[in-house]
Amino acid sequence: MVYAVVVAWLLVAAIVVLTWNRLDADRGWRGFVLTLTLGLSLLHQLLFATVTEDALVTFRYAQNIADGNGPVFNPGERVEGYTNFLWLVLIALPRAAFGADVRTAAVGFGVLAALGCVLLSCFLANRIVAGAASRGAEPRPAIGVAAAVLTASAGGLAVYGASGSEVPLFVLLVLAVGYALAARRPVVAGVLVAFAVMTSPEGLVVALLAGLWLVAAALRRKHSWWAPVGYVLGALVFLVPRLAWRATFYQHFLPAPLAAKLGGPLAAQLAAGWPYLSGFALAHQGFLLLGLVAAVALLLRRTDPAFGGFRVAEPPARGEGPVGTAAFGGFRVAEPPARGEGPVGTATEARALLWLLFATAAGLAAAAVLIGGDPGPSWRLLAPVPPLLAVAAAGVYGVLTVAVAGKPSPQPKSWPAGTRLVPVTAGGLAGIAVLVSVFSPEMLDRVRDWHSHGTELAEIGGWLGDYLPPGSVVSAAAPGALAAHGGQLLIIDVLGRTDDHIARDGRHDGGIATDYDYVVNGRRPTVAVPADGGYADRQHCAIDPVYAGKYEVATFRRVGTPYWVTVYPRAEQAKVLVADLDQGPDFRYVPCPS
Repeated sequence: MVYAVVVAWLLVAAIVVLTWNRLDADRGWRGFVLTLTLGLSLLHQLLFATVTEDALVTFRYAQNIADGNGPVFNPGERVEGYTNFLWLVLIALPRAAFGADVRTAAVGFGVLAALGCVLLSCFLANRIVAGAASRGAEPRPAIGVAAAVLTASAGGLAVYGASGSEVPLFVLLVLAVGYALAARRPVVAGVLVAFAVMTSPEGLVVALLAGLWLVAAALRRKHSWWAPVGYVLGALVFLVPRLAWRATFYQHFLPAPLAAKLGGPLAAQLAAGWPYLSGFALAHQGFLLLGLVAAVALLLRRTDPAFGGFRVAEPPARGEGPVGTAAFGGFRVAEPPARGEGPVGTATEARALLWLLFATAAGLAAAAVLIGGDPGPSWRLLAPVPPLLAVAAAGVYGVLTVAVAGKPSPQPKSWPAGTRLVPVTAGGLAGIAVLVSVFSPEMLDRVRDWHSHGTELAEIGGWLGDYLPPGSVVSAAAPGALAAHGGQLLIIDVLGRTDDHIARDGRHDGGIATDYDYVVNGRRPTVAVPADGGYADRQHCAIDPVYAGKYEVATFRRVGTPYWVTVYPRAEQAKVLVADLDQGPDFRYVPCPS
């Protein structure tokens, strides 16, 4: 699969470079190249294709919804152990309506959302550039193709495309908010930003920045004040009922995973967040450098088609009289727009949109630092940043080179000399991103380890579910993987992501919520699974001190392999539980040496 991704990148990059001029004029050829780019994105996603622990937790909630138990992890326990409500509803619907497999539906929707991000990055870049073009200027849709190629090569989007998680949908919604603002549809932008907030908590950053952007546009008379008002109303139509239902059903406004993560000291979260951001920056130097160069270029070339609040119009046709009060150099100067009228200059608004994309990328990076990063591989919280920078960089080039109002020039039939640097740069950075996906220790290697650990934990969960007494309680640090094949075992997350008491009242050491006294003496699990990394390569007979006295150690060997599983059955039931578990054909009990 690695070779297939590399070959796909070489093919796409070569075609884009060789046919760059043709991409502007030939819609069919442009569609063909975009199709190849979607193929690159699909292969890039299939290179990883690993379902995440967080996704498995969501699958359990979706399964319970479809089975009539409601949005709960353990039947009867109303704990909001997810932060992706919209995604949960989306993947539960096929199961509830048609009996479809939740996992298959989630992976399929994720792949489609990632492919949608590739297409939308193309459309958004072209929409921004078209907004900056003067009347009659030649369109440059090849710019969008460059943005699409860069987005298809973004490693974070590829890692989480087929992961079953909400990440691709969130990235798609972030780009869609930008497109709605570029299309001057503030109410639609409000609805989309509400969907983003209901998909991931980081959507609050997008909501705030988009709202401030609309307020600033209204202050500068580029939008009427109905724009920010409509934006807020569009968002509240969905967010208010959502918050009301959350408070009624779960009795809390903050989901348990956020409470478990944010309850610790800020210094500890920042100490974990900075390495998280620096690791991302090291692996994504190409995207960051591209974004930095584009931002500096946009800042230095502040060409504004509006002078003193007046709009510079096209030169009059031969024989046509001047329009306006005065003419300067053959151009007509129109009166400034009345209050509440449309934008003074579309190029100015295009530049403002580009700054919004840069600000959104920076805001999401800051939020990731403040909440202490994320334990998963490939920087899940920062997955939207490379696509945002790709669109912004492509848009900056387009805006700064298009013939804008007040800067008339002959319409060229092909790109000026030297602009083949654009496809070369896009193809080169895409190749670097693909190589990072393959060789970075936080990407392919860690995802493969992640996949094997998840598969092993799912096997352990299936074994426990099949041979423990019905209604048994299991404590674990990876509840989603254990629940994948664990039937209706009651599973306690010792890190508080699906337990309100631990999340809100536990101790937060290093940003992790725990309360083992509550687990051992309050919840009293039948069996504890101490490891969250799957099988061990040797027998472990020492017991974790937090379980000592109330639990015993039982070690099992995976039949036909050199691997081991250690579990802690409750002391008073240990003999019976070990005998039950030893009935499984795949695991054989081996007593610890005395």
